[in-house]
Amino acid sequence: MKLCFPVERYNGLKSNVYGHFGSAPSFALVDTETDEITEITNRDASHEHGKCSPLKAIDGRSIDCVIVGGIGSGALNKLMAAGIQVYRASGGSVAENLSLFREGRLSRFNPSLVCGGHGKDGGCSHH
Repeated sequence: MKLCFPVERYNGLKSNVYGHFGSAPSFALVDTETDEITEITNRDASHEHGKCSPLKAIDGRSIDCVIVGGIGSGALNKLMAAGIQVYRASGGSVAENLSLFREGRLSRFNPSLVCGGHGKDGGCSHH
């Protein structure tokens, strides 16, 4: 299974999971079968809120699951339409969230908790 974690600064399994899918500078891609971890630069980081193209962001890579702190409804819907599961991150690092995922302790991202936009101060308003 290939898991994708949006990260602010790539540092392998020590990378902290980023709070927003679309604006994450990069992604840590973990292959749970080989334990290989690679970095993917976000190919769609500069977009208007709600106009995220998640498959472009991950450079068209094949993934099974995204684990993220926050995500907009457009990106969530596009990922789910592509058959990609989206889970809400609980721990700080990729390693912590990977462990929680393997233990079945992460929940699927609830569409009622998506990011509803960003104010002048850059804050996120969740529904």
